[in-house]
Amino acid sequence: MADGQRETPSGREPVTPEPKARPSGVRQTVRLAVVIGALGVVFGDIGTSPIYTLQTVFDPGDPHPVPVSTQNVYGVVSLVFWSVMIIVTITYVLLAMRADNEGEGGIMALITLVRQLSSQRSRRTAVVLAALGIFGASLFFGDSMITPAISVLSAVEGVKVVEPSLGGAVVPITAVIIVILFLVQRHGTAAVGRVFGPIMIVWFTAIGACGIGGITDHPDILKALWPSYALGFLFGHFGTGFFALAAVVLAVTGAEALYADMGHFGRPAITRAWLFLVFPACILSYLGQGALILNDPRNISSPFFLLVPHWGRWPMILLATAATVIAAQAVITGAYSVTSQAAQLGYLPRLRIAHTSETTIGQIYVPWINWLLMVSVLTLVFAFRSSTALAFAFGMAVTGTITITTLLFFYVARAKWGKPLWLVASGAGVLLFADLLFVAANLTKFVHGAWLPLLIGLTMFTIMVTWQRGREIVTASRIRNEGSLREFVDQLRTGELSELRVPGTAVFLNRGKQTAPLAMRANVEHNHVRHEHIVIMSIETEPVPRVTADDRVVVDSLGYADDGIIHVTARIGYMETPDVPGTLAMLDPAVTEGQLQLDQASYFLSKIELQRGDEPTMAPWRKRLFIATSYITADAAEHFGLPRERTVIMGSQIEV
Repeated sequence: MADGQRETPSGREPVTPEPKARPSGVRQTVRLAVVIGALGVVFGDIGTSPIYTLQTVFDPGDPHPVPVSTQNVYGVVSLVFWSVMIIVTITYVLLAMRADNEGEGGIMALITLVRQLSSQRSRRTAVVLAALGIFGASLFFGDSMITPAISVLSAVEGVKVVEPSLGGAVVPITAVIIVILFLVQRHGTAAVGRVFGPIMIVWFTAIGACGIGGITDHPDILKALWPSYALGFLFGHFGTGFFALAAVVLAVTGAEALYADMGHFGRPAITRAWLFLVFPACILSYLGQGALILNDPRNISSPFFLLVPHWGRWPMILLATAATVIAAQAVITGAYSVTSQAAQLGYLPRLRIAHTSETTIGQIYVPWINWLLMVSVLTLVFAFRSSTALAFAFGMAVTGTITITTLLFFYVARAKWGKPLWLVASGAGVLLFADLLFVAANLTKFVHGAWLPLLIGLTMFTIMVTWQRGREIVTASRIRNEGSLREFVDQLRTGELSELRVPGTAVFLNRGKQTAPLAMRANVEHNHVRHEHIVIMSIETEPVPRVTADDRVVVDSLGYADDGIIHVTARIGYMETPDVPGTLAMLDPAVTEGQLQLDQASYFLSKIELQRGDEPTMAPWRKRLFIATSYITADAAEHFGLPRERTVIMGSQIEV
């Protein structure tokens, strides 16, 4: 590129004149740095699952408790191992992460792939699957509320093992940590992120070492790696094994993060980190905890912390707290990303987004979502008061998202890649059977907390589809009010509209080039003036994460090359933030019908005031919801990067 920069998954970086082939030592160092970075962001949630998973399975307060016996311990540990193997290693690492959208992953990427296929195959099928994907993304918001609460609670609960008298301080300490965590979000994670990776390396090394210590005392626990123990426990004692799945699923919480953060670190780095450190460390911890319970069933009260030698329990509590804060940080950041992507795709209103890093595009801060999450997380902490009580709610959000991800992946494999039907059907059948078993098991905990993520998911789903439908209604109404842009330009050309030319440049933001901007029409029809140079600009969000500089801008003279009126289409990816002045600065004067005076240009916005009408476009309650949701829309001038002192807002009313 001419400016000496290049587009990368993490933003624009300088291009340095280096040989095409790096020395092998440099390549290895770069790969290691990326792997360490992935460890600090991607694996916090799933990496802290050993703290509470087995404890929850054998919790005597469970409405369907699993009796502590030798066979049951072998069966549960085996079930945990094979659940992690099937859901994380096979479903996500080996399969789902291959379905990327220009390098980006996550359920929102799958939704965009499904939307792209809607014009090629059955539109009804694509719409239904896209709706399922939106529900999966909605469940992720429930996950984002529950993860910080259950993770930090589970770590702080370790103080009860060392000093039981401190049990009453667990909830207040957790609340203080969570408040601090959300207060520092506005500063970004660039500085803290550099230490996240090393902390997680220490964490995984520590839990793996403690697991080895437990296995040494009872090496027979290694037999649990054989699948017959999992199958025997699940189907041989189905009444017990089925209900145990609701807690076993906690071992795979955070699996979606591997997929969602693929765009930041790449599939190879995440795969290496999982296979060579995270997966072995977690399994060693589960095996060690199983051995500890076999030695003394009373250890089910807190097998993770009891596995640690007495001298290391306080350091482990501090390390666990740091690891769970990292897990919470990762899911909070994920909520910001999902919100941003959903807004770009038209499922949520435009919210104020602050980029907290000049070099890493994925590091963003969404104030409205931040405070909503903080209030929600604190409410959960004070309402449930323990990690085991929250576990029933946690599993439902996880299993729902996993099942929808699996379904969408196999649809893409068949529709986009053309994989044989027998292969897709057999693979989907096996994996969906396992996923649906987990969903069914968690539904049995409905009255014990599983209702919570479903309620959150249904609420967010309703808001998102209502906003999408409302936007369609408003767009149709605006098209009728604005009229044809070509006809409007023709009227200016022929003099049918009386107008006075004034010097300067005016930029009108519009949805497309089919209709005339309301602000421009009002300026000509009521004020009878127009600027010497007029730029009508449309921002199009493409179903890809980022758009290259070469494909960024398209200029249309609108039929006349000498009237000073042009239309500019700026294409951005759904993970990018629009910058109108920066985009206009890229234009060549040869195609803009003269030099644009951008340093003095005036920017015009059309502000729409929504009112509830009598037309049966939506149910009355959905109209009220759509109008209420519109109130959180971010300031347009700030969102598009417009200079506020040169921005003019002109209003109009539209009924929905």
